[in-house]
Amino acid sequence: METHSVPIPAQTPKETCDMKRRQFLSLAGTTTALAAGAGTVALERASRAAEQPRQRPLKMYVGTQRSPTTPQMLQYFKRHGVDHICGYPPHPGERGYWTVEDLEKTRDLCEHHDITLDMVALPFLSSSHIDREQRGAIMLGKSPERDRDIEHINIMTANCAQAGIPAWKYNMSLLGVPRIEHTPGRGGSSYSTWKLSKANADPPLTRAGRVTADIAWERITYFLDRVIPVCNQYKIRAACHPHDPGMPEHGFQGITRVLGTVEGLQKFISIQASPYHGLNLCLGTTAEMLRNPAQEIYDVIRYFGHRQKIFNIHFRNIRGRRDDFQEVYPDNGDMDMLQVLKTLYEVDYPYMVMPDHMPRHADDPDGRQAFAFSYGYIKGLLQAVAADG
Repeated sequence: METHSVPIPAQTPKETCDMKRRQFLSLAGTTTALAAGAGTVALERASRAAEQPRQRPLKMYVGTQRSPTTPQMLQYFKRHGVDHICGYPPHPGERGYWTVEDLEKTRDLCEHHDITLDMVALPFLSSSHIDREQRGAIMLGKSPERDRDIEHINIMTANCAQAGIPAWKYNMSLLGVPRIEHTPGRGGSSYSTWKLSKANADPPLTRAGRVTADIAWERITYFLDRVIPVCNQYKIRAACHPHDPGMPEHGFQGITRVLGTVEGLQKFISIQASPYHGLNLCLGTTAEMLRNPAQEIYDVIRYFGHRQKIFNIHFRNIRGRRDDFQEVYPDNGDMDMLQVLKTLYEVDYPYMVMPDHMPRHADDPDGRQAFAFSYGYIKGLLQAVAADG
């Protein structure tokens, strides 16, 4: 069979141009479709990412409890980046309690300087030694004076609620803050130091006499049973500082310090089942309770943090351990303070992180340089935690 080839007519220049134009439009259409498809995939991915839970925000912030609460001090705080404080209303004197007006004046003064009054320190139940304390009836277990003092605290709780101040802090201490002589620190500074083996219990007994653990717990429970229900009523947090430092079980100057161990603090928060009963958790004091603070501090934070029992943080570091330590700058102690803040972030701690017990120096008699350093240090660490998530 014969085959015949069909001749293909030669294309004119116009036909060639038209064909190329059709090929270009076809290719462009394919590319546009592919791009549209890629865009759809990108949008779907972005939508899925938006549905993912976002990084939990950092709630804690730098604070301070330096007194007095005056315009000069508030300016000092503000220019060093401190926007939240524990404040000190004028001492009520013989009246024994702050009025609403006292509290509102302090709050308004803070707000005038664009600072939030997060907390106030009670005018008694401080960290002073019982032999120097004028209103010590609560810890001495001395009625009817302690009932009067408890009534005054309950009045202040109600007044704090009316003034919009959500918390107060206090101590339940008879021994104050015992230390031996200061020891040398960096740059010619000196460190507050405790070494039980060199401590002198002078006098052997305070005016409180012998206070056993059972007696101490009875007085603490008596107080909490009458104060925390009022805190519940007005939704005011009561933050108790641990005993600084912890002492041997047989006591010091005749006094057993029941809030000087982690177990004691655990018992303390269990006495009243209340969201308004918790701790002013001093990390330095807590480290002073431990044999290996650098390793043990994190689990302590987790225990109280997961139970939402930390209402304030004293952010300080030590070198040493229970019965033998120096209070140093926050960046040169045994604890990793960045990891400490990461652990506070882990438990979703939402309140102030404040310096405390900074080293001394002759060029810095009121401690403002040391505290300014610590405010900046805390703010820098908080930024690192926020960035790391």
